Amino acid sequence: MAKTGNTAKHLLRLAIAVLALALPAAAEAATPMLAAAGPTSIPIGALEFCQTRPTDCEDNPKLVDAVRLDNQRWTQLLSVNSYFNETIVPVSDKDLYRVTEFWTYPEGFGDCEDIALAKRRELIVKGWPASTLLIAVVKQTNGEGHAVLLVRTDRGDLVLDNQDGRVSLWNETPYHFIKRQSQRNAGQWVDVVDDRPIMVAAVTQ
Repeated sequence: MAKTGNTAKHLLRLAIAVLALALPAAAEAATPMLAAAGPTSIPIGALEFCQTRPTDCEDNPKLVDAVRLDNQRWTQLLSVNSYFNETIVPVSDKDLYRVTEFWTYPEGFGDCEDIALAKRRELIVKGWPASTLLIAVVKQTNGEGHAVLLVRTDRGDLVLDNQDGRVSLWNETPYHFIKRQSQRNAGQWVDVVDDRPIMVAAVTQ
């Protein structure tokens, strides 16, 4: 059993090492950043989370607009994304807590918001500025809501997603971005500008 576990860890480290070679190249003309459009309402789950964990929703004392993405930080993103995607079993709030919406740090089980919160907390522990780690609410091609972690870097805004093992630029995902946390205060939210054509999932007969 131990040997199997060690093999799995070795394969995961190998996969991350290979993916690390694909560090996003800096855009020549314009870095793909997701522009904010002004203050908006906070999701109810986020509001209740902030009420129970106010220290996680304070003003960011050191406002960093975007972090410089080098090979070490790129590898950290891949590692954190892979770790929580592999170790947290996706379960809806309705099945887990018998409520429609409940944001919290997961303990083995959780939904997309919980997994995004866990990734954000882990990256903060690793030294990433909190102002560059933002929970974002998106709409999937099937019309359902979803949440991801948006990471602001000098290579563009990157997405850590529990539904995708890759770390992609926001404008290379199939999602329509609705709103995200404010960089100044994790307890405040802003609308975002996503004017890409909306993708609609095909309906099979």
